Amino acid sequence: MRIQDLPADARPREKLLARGPQALSDVELLAILLRTGMAGKTVFQLSEELLAPDGIAGLLKATTTSLKKVKGLGPAKQAELLAVFELARRALSQRLKERTAFETPDVVKQYLQLQLAHKNQEVFAVLFLDSQNRMLALEEMFQGTLSQTSVYPREVVLRALHHQAAAVVLSHNHPSGSVQPSRADEHLTQTLKASLALVDVRVLDHIIVGQGQALSMAEQGWM
Repeated sequence: MRIQDLPADARPREKLLARGPQALSDVELLAILLRTGMAGKTVFQLSEELLAPDGIAGLLKATTTSLKKVKGLGPAKQAELLAVFELARRALSQRLKERTAFETPDVVKQYLQLQLAHKNQEVFAVLFLDSQNRMLALEEMFQGTLSQTSVYPREVVLRALHHQAAAVVLSHNHPSGSVQPSRADEHLTQTLKASLALVDVRVLDHIIVGQGQALSMAEQGWM
């Protein structure tokens, strides 16, 4: 059914203004952003198609390349969606900069998922924190599978000193989807802990990110 065929109080925009955004489904919220569908496909059908693979969490990891593959999603709509996704990332980043990150560890995992889960190759990143565990910076430092690409502890130490970090959270993604750490992951974590301890920088966690999930090695007791 087209939006204009709905009763006025059931149209997503009017419903949002009258009852608040929490009253709308994911499909309705996305339909407001998209505004129109295309010939043979209503805006609701287009919204459902975008959400079908992995829901809102999956959609937030979409890229320009993946959105171009969706029939009916022109450059203007692609740009609007990508802008919203980037705003979501920046909002989480701001929360981590303004408050102690580990008061809300789930926010850290959500932030790293948004940053890394959509990558097609393995990326090793470091979240640098101040003495109050607020975020100073997130840097993607190495790319490629950890078994094939060297992660140089010296480089991580130098960046920690550059940011005057008191602590770090290590993170990398598994494009395969599994978030279980490998032997290489465990060895790398211990190597970096030892290297950073020499300059009095703590390693608080190593978070492994996959599609729709993230694993904290600290929460599992593996740190």
